[in-house]
Amino acid sequence: MLRWTTHLEGGPRRVNHAAVSVGHKVFSFGGYCSGEDYETLRQIDVHIFNTVSLRWMKLPPVRTGGREHARDAPYMRYGHTAVLLEDTIYIWGGRNDTEGACNVLYAFDINNILGDMSHDGGGHSMGWESHDNHRWFTPKISGTVPGARDGHSACILGKAMYVFGGYEQLADCFSNDIHKLDTTTMTWSLINARGTPARWRDFHSATIIGTKMFVFGGRADRFGPFHSNNEIYCNKIKVFDTETNSWLNTATAQLLPEGRRSHSAFSYNGELYIFGGYNARLDRHFNDLWKFKPETFSWKKVEPQGKGPCPRRRQCCCMVGDRIILFGGTSPCPEQGMGDEFNLMDHSDLYILDFSPNLKTLCKLAVINYSLDQGGLPHDIRWELNAMTTNSNISRPIFSSHG
Repeated sequence: MLRWTTHLEGGPRRVNHAAVSVGHKVFSFGGYCSGEDYETLRQIDVHIFNTVSLRWMKLPPVRTGGREHARDAPYMRYGHTAVLLEDTIYIWGGRNDTEGACNVLYAFDINNILGDMSHDGGGHSMGWESHDNHRWFTPKISGTVPGARDGHSACILGKAMYVFGGYEQLADCFSNDIHKLDTTTMTWSLINARGTPARWRDFHSATIIGTKMFVFGGRADRFGPFHSNNEIYCNKIKVFDTETNSWLNTATAQLLPEGRRSHSAFSYNGELYIFGGYNARLDRHFNDLWKFKPETFSWKKVEPQGKGPCPRRRQCCCMVGDRIILFGGTSPCPEQGMGDEFNLMDHSDLYILDFSPNLKTLCKLAVINYSLDQGGLPHDIRWELNAMTTNSNISRPIFSSHG
């Protein structure tokens, strides 16, 4: 029973950010918010959402310990990627209006962060014993480093990170190269891929299922790698086999989602899901959910129960257990219609899509659906019920007092 179960407001207002899940927490890095000052160079911000207590907290900037370590922490940026490998989150790429695009690999050590958490007997977060233990560092790397870019994808398979596509700053064009970072040796390599490659593009998605990388959507140009304002939005899946380093020839599905960029993609039980995004040719934002089955190479539109997010792009989606945590992004202002590029509203909301609601969640849904008396329920349960009622105001702040 796929269902949107929770809707929260009042989190970080972020667009084009990057996030990963670590245990029952979601770490969100950077992004932008319309109207904020991005001329002043500052350290990237880190927000953490606790999926148990349903609260956000913001980490303070890391003390860099002098000028020689100042570059160990990435500057504020958007269009970057974040991936988790063991106890390290790697941030790569992205751009800032002051510094331009970046190709430095940054690493965020989560060991001290997770070690500083304390819990009450019910499993709820009690806060952080110290804010100063988290740290950034820049691993020493070798090999063929990819050019600085934004709008690329990054995904992990084994000990390797695969980077595909994006918009390269120096070449001033879209990319369709695949770069691989071997994290055991910290060596970059450009993969000499066989087969017909995916088209040059940015703001697509790439998702690992098994040993294959499934690329969907993104913005491309009708005439090749250079941007000529003849944008196209491919809606066909391209598959890269990491075992043979080749792009596969695949069938074309009969039913296809509209092409789009800046959508979200994730895998669950060996199937690929996409949500939302934007198509400039159609002048349309999306809030649809589609499921792709690799075995049959077929798409199916999915209609979850409950009230989900409004049409949007540049949001983040992270899988935590059987739940998707979706937050942020940007949408047309209600009075502007669906697609106005220059009148957008940035979001500070969060939605939870539950693939397998547990008994507690189903009981809370029954209380809501049948308007049962909540007077005898514990305060936390009543607040969670309020959070799950999407049209109600939330009476408890969702930013932790510890951050």
